[in-house]
Amino acid sequence: MNGLVRRSPAGLGVWDPFRELEEMRKRFASLWERPLEFLEAPSERLELAEWRPVADITEDDKEYLVKIELPGMKREEVKVSMESGVLTISGERKLEKEEKNKKYHRVERAYGSFSRSFVIPEDVVADKIDAQFKDGILQVHLPKGEHAKPKTIEVKG
Repeated sequence: MNGLVRRSPAGLGVWDPFRELEEMRKRFASLWERPLEFLEAPSERLELAEWRPVADITEDDKEYLVKIELPGMKREEVKVSMESGVLTISGERKLEKEEKNKKYHRVERAYGSFSRSFVIPEDVVADKIDAQFKDGILQVHLPKGEHAKPKTIEVKG
């Protein structure tokens, strides 16, 4: 017997349980994609997304560099701290004042508080960490200590 056989109104056919599982998965997935229109009025469908600014972390011989995009924010709205080997960057981007005469059709920019934390390698010199903010980009320079630099050891005979 090649496969399971089931009877259908059109006659006999091969039953593929994996195909049916995939169809069921697609049906459930489509339920989550649909808006719950019966719960909210059409005019109240504006949602504010949770904001988590993106970060890039690079390394060279001298330092680690953390860059975080913070568009529309000011230097005073950002806090950088280091405690127990964890670098934390936090702040809040406030929602612009809503004007009474404006009708918003779409709000895609996220607002609110955020906090990003990164475990810092042991070779970072904590008291020499430097942070700069320019053009909506926060750059945190984490210098490496002298002991972190590679050292060539001569093998003697």
